[in-house]
Order: sequence, then structure tokens, then C-alpha cells
Amino acid sequence: MPLSSSQKRHLRGFAHDLKPVILVGQKGVTQALLAEFDGALDHHELVKVKLADDDRESRAASIEAIRAHSGAELVQVIGKMACFFKRNPDRNQYPLPK
Repeated sequence: MPLSSSQKRHLRGFAHDLKPVILVGQKGVTQALLAEFDGALDHHELVKVKLADDDRESRAASIEAIRAHSGAELVQVIGKMACFFKRNPDRNQYPLPK
């Protein structure tokens, strides 16, 4: 079930203080990066990603590739930062409003 706008707003409040866990470099989105991202999502639920690319369309394509591979919800994109959320049923770290 997709996140509602109030749930995304709630998660953006938590994401504000987070440091980027995943850094997408010049090589772009690779299988190793996607595997690392999946591990970070399982552990943290809410993950901030920093993209090094200067081209806006290329950043958008990278964000979509990460989202499509992981099945995570895109919470927010600001400049070169993107925040993703995926609920871990074993570790509920972020209670969501209804």
C-alpha cells in the first residue's frame, strides 16, 4: 500500500537529520550499489541517498532505477539527495500515522 501524503510528511521529519547512507558515484547505479541499498533498507527502513550526477534527468533515472529494484517508496527528493522508505516487518522503527 503506497504511503499517504501525511505519512510522507511524517517521514520527511525523521529524514531531515539523517546522513546519506548510500553514495551514488560516477559509475551510477550498479548491482553492488543495489545490493548495499537493499541491506541498508532492511537495517534502517528510512535511507537517504546522495547522487553525484549533475544532470537532472540522469539523477531522476538513477532514483527510479533504485526505487524499481528495491520496491521502496520515494519519500522526498531535494537536489542531489533522495530519501526512500521500506517497512521492515521485523523491526518497526518508524511508526506511521493513519
